[in-house]
Amino acid sequence: MSERFVIVRTYSAGVFAGVLESRAGQEVVLTAARRLWYWSGAASLSELAVRGTSKPKQCKFPVAVARVELLQAIEILDVTPEARASIEAVPVWSA
Repeated sequence: MSERFVIVRTYSAGVFAGVLESRAGQEVVLTAARRLWYWSGAASLSELAVRGTSKPKQCKFPVAVARVELLQAIEILDVTPEARASIEAVPVWSA
């Protein structure tokens, strides 16, 4: 079984991109997950999942965490290989 790289939008925790480990109802577990705190260069999460970002230096994606359990997932988007490479190439944002 190959990895399924996804973008998950939650009700109140924000948006994350990572490898889908499991899903049970609205509970989703991602590994190698980055919070997509702010993105530019894509009009929507749908475009980000298909095309990636055209402005990676303007995005704010913090460091990846090894594993995150997300509650109240309301949207899960499969990410294309091109978009995954784009998301993973965004420099780590830190304040």
